[in-house]
Parts: sequence; structure tokens; C-alpha cells
Amino acid sequence: MTLNFEKEYDYSFPFDEEELAVTVINGVLDQENCPYECEVSLVLCGEEEIQETNREFRQINRVTDVLSFPMQSFETPAEYDFLEEADDAFHPETGELLLGDIMICIPRMLSQAEDYGHGVKREYAFLIAHSMLHLLGYDHMTPEEATVMEQKQNQVLNELGITRGEKS
Repeated sequence: MTLNFEKEYDYSFPFDEEELAVTVINGVLDQENCPYECEVSLVLCGEEEIQETNREFRQINRVTDVLSFPMQSFETPAEYDFLEEADDAFHPETGELLLGDIMICIPRMLSQAEDYGHGVKREYAFLIAHSMLHLLGYDHMTPEEATVMEQKQNQVLNELGITRGEKS
């Protein structure tokens, strides 16, 4: 798995944020039985950057916690059969599946960790797991979809031992 990691916001995490990102991404890929090595980009940014990106790509002019930009259009979440026929699904040099980009707003992540009463590590890992599920075709537009995503997010975080009570 290749992680293209950019830290555009100055914050000292109490853990190795790049290492944890790789762990969570691989946890989601394993849970969702992804048969390919993958490439994901992750940008850690501030409120201005995410608001501008949200306005430009989603026509929503406000700060948000995380944005996901899938590069593949899954008709059914985590169903990979169609990818073999796709011309641009794989990196031409590495052969890795190009999944997409994740953008996390660090100030929003920090305030949500405090609001929800758990640690920064849990919130960071949650946002990555949530976004990875979006990159694999999951959504939460209906109550049923939201329930599936919530179960999958909790499952991978529990499997990795990253719980709500954790305060780091």
C-alpha cells in the first residue's frame, strides 16, 4: 500500500499520524477483502483549505471534518470485479489500485474529539476509516447505508484496538 501523505497544518500529534493512517487504511482494505495493493492520498489541513475545497468540489461553502474523493465508481460497495476492465484504475508503474484522496481538517478533528469525549487518536482513525469506506463505494445517504457504514467503521476500529474511551 502506498500512502501519499501531506501535512499542511502544524499540529504535533501524540502518535505517529502517518503510521496510524497506514494501519487504519490497511485495516479497512483487509476488512473489505480488497484483492489489490492500493494507493491513497491523505492531506491534513486547516479550516480555510477544507472550506475552499468543499466549496469548489461540492458547492458547500463551509468547514467540514473530512472530505473523500474516490477515483473509482463502485456500483456495489467493495465489489472489485469491474476494476479489471477499467482503463485507468491502476497506477501504470506500480500496478496499485488508485483509490482516491482523503482530506482531514485538523482543527475540526480536534474539536470533535473533545465534543465526543474521546482522544485525538480515535477521532483521527475514525475519520480515515470513514473516508476509506467512501473510497470503496459506501455511503450514508439513507438510514440503512448509515447503519452499514457505522457498523463497518466500528468493526475495523475495534479490531485495531482503537476505542472511544482512548484519550490519546
